[in-house]
Amino acid sequence: MANTLERGGTERQFVTLAKALTSGAFEVGLGCLERRGEFLESLPNVKEFSPGGNLFMLRSHRQRVVLARHLRDLGVAVAHAFDFYANLMLIPAARLARVPVVIGSHRQLGDLQTAMKFRAQNVMFQLCDRVLCNSRAAARCLREAGVPDRKLVVIPNALPEEAFAGATPALPEIPGVVRVGMIARMNDSAKNHRMFLRIAARLAAKFDAVEFVLVGDGPLRPELQAFAVELGLGDRIRFLGDRHDIPAVLASLNVTVLPSSSESLSNVILESMAAGVPVVATNVGGNPEIIQDGETGFLVGLDEDLFVKGVERLLLKPDLRRQFGERAKAYAGANYLLARIRDQYEQLYQSLLA
Repeated sequence: MANTLERGGTERQFVTLAKALTSGAFEVGLGCLERRGEFLESLPNVKEFSPGGNLFMLRSHRQRVVLARHLRDLGVAVAHAFDFYANLMLIPAARLARVPVVIGSHRQLGDLQTAMKFRAQNVMFQLCDRVLCNSRAAARCLREAGVPDRKLVVIPNALPEEAFAGATPALPEIPGVVRVGMIARMNDSAKNHRMFLRIAARLAAKFDAVEFVLVGDGPLRPELQAFAVELGLGDRIRFLGDRHDIPAVLASLNVTVLPSSSESLSNVILESMAAGVPVVATNVGGNPEIIQDGETGFLVGLDEDLFVKGVERLLLKPDLRRQFGERAKAYAGANYLLARIRDQYEQLYQSLLA
């Protein structure tokens, strides 16, 4: 179960893994709290269990009883909640239905803005058999919050095979021009879009043949576009908006930049690696688990000067960009292919049912 099927990293993983598991050893039933989002086209049979408002209100408890009855009627053996809000709905319902195996998830860092949310999540994790984290950093966060180590399981995000196929570039090639891009929804200040724009402005002043690309949309977009004008970036930067062809966008880039202040396991980093694009990212959360610093990309502190230095090094050395990209693609293929990750999910379910 997931919260919604909107286009986000967690939701994309939910859809990708749901399809893969359906073709495997398990019969998979899917649920969400709100039946909305662009991924509904991919999973038309997903069933909605709307809490009808705040998940802490009485109506939500009634809906948990409805969900518990549904789980009993289906004879569900494994109930797996995929995100914070699904944890609050599915875990108590599954316990009420006496589902044999109940799994919660923790897939993001820095997303619990209130003490109430933090306490509610910890109560849910006391009720479940395992908590699946997509990075060691996320598991460490829960361990420090008091979740027993025996409950924690780390399985990383998955990359479908088509991510490695090599897409036709979305942007026309300009001879001699190197493209540096950032991909992130524009609804989260933790992604640090403004830092990317400042980095771009400093590099644009040094290099004539560099173009910058920002991919994503959201409420922050107008102020980011205004900030780009204020920095004098002009036609040196493209705002591409929300894109459904990320592999094609990545095929147009030479370097990906990710200056986030918090990440659990970044899909953008994984997708860049699969496309053979080196990444310069902050040394936070799960980023050090996937980027081999100085081998497949650069990990730097949350410091504008360090980002400029890292990107500049890749701009000046095309051979280094190529080497990093090749190593990154090989590493991603060896560790994050969907078939490998699907097998880890199936092994987890089977081991808990044994």
